[in-house]
Amino acid sequence: MTIGVYIRVSTVGQNEHGQKREIERWLRGNGVPDARWYIDKASGKSLDRPEFARLQRDIFHGEIDTVVLWKLDRLSRNLRDGLNVLIDWCDRGLRIVSTTQQIDFNGSLGKMLAAVLLGVAEMEQETRKERQAAGIKVARERGVYLGRRPGTTKAKPNRARRLRERGLNDSEIARALGVSRCTVQRYLKQ
Repeated sequence: MTIGVYIRVSTVGQNEHGQKREIERWLRGNGVPDARWYIDKASGKSLDRPEFARLQRDIFHGEIDTVVLWKLDRLSRNLRDGLNVLIDWCDRGLRIVSTTQQIDFNGSLGKMLAAVLLGVAEMEQETRKERQAAGIKVARERGVYLGRRPGTTKAKPNRARRLRERGLNDSEIARALGVSRCTVQRYLKQ
């Protein structure tokens, strides 16, 4: 049995250690000596993530037969994307396990539970956006929130250009700078 462990943290400021510790405990408890690790620092809104793409390639080539996640929403916070991936994996005969939710997503019951959990994850994402927008609106009305000043950046655009000249792609530059691929692409257009 070849196990692929997928971990995703949403922001550069977060780290994967908590997820990793829980998954390692699950692996030890199930007598699994070794697993392949796939760790992304990216949003759950999109499946466009380098380590997720590597996991998908390994699954396609038949190198992985079990995927272990800390929690199902680490896979996706988009109901459609998450369900499409899970259904594809189940159709390939993969075992999908969420360690903290203690759920094995195989069979009809597993697919139904996955649909509910992914729906909740998407709803949480939308609710968080609504709360953030409402808070920003109130802060702007009070004159407290001014947003990012025009021309400010999260990283140094010149460094992005130097890394591109060295042959790095957008994803690699994003990881090096601790920003999103979209931010890197915006820097390179300047």
